[in-house]
Amino acid sequence: MAITMHSASAPVFVRMFGNLLVWLDKAQAHAEQRKFDPNNYLGLRLAPDMLPFARQVQIASDTAKGCMARLAGVEAPKWDDNEASLEELRARVRKTLDYVNSISAAQVDGSEGREITIPRRSGEPLVFNGEAYLKHYAMPNLYFHLTTAYALLRHGGVELGKGDYLGGR
Repeated sequence: MAITMHSASAPVFVRMFGNLLVWLDKAQAHAEQRKFDPNNYLGLRLAPDMLPFARQVQIASDTAKGCMARLAGVEAPKWDDNEASLEELRARVRKTLDYVNSISAAQVDGSEGREITIPRRSGEPLVFNGEAYLKHYAMPNLYFHLTTAYALLRHGGVELGKGDYLGGR
């Protein structure tokens, strides 16, 4: 079976956000075991100028929903970035999974040549065809923010390993 735009996007998002739910559960358990507020994780950073943990999860979520919407040629839902607890982040991840799963293969397959325009705050917008957008913008952005979230939790003492990042087979 050939790789399609849908098979190269939606199942990857579903797996990685499923993995993220496990990380959040482990963070909750770690905090409860050590008797501190699990919401302390939301502000974790590795450097003063980086975005905190909660924002990393929000951007990863925005990347997945934006990618699916753009490839399907529909408007992405707009969600407030106001999660203030691990439970609210879990809810956002579940909402992201629901949205990704709501976009059918028929809506996405064949979008390789669709023009995708990404507005930027300054400068000209980025313009890709669908395949280049998926492979060279959306997926690297997703992995950057999820890897950063993973590293922040590890830095915060949460016992995560490579298997948690990659997820079950």
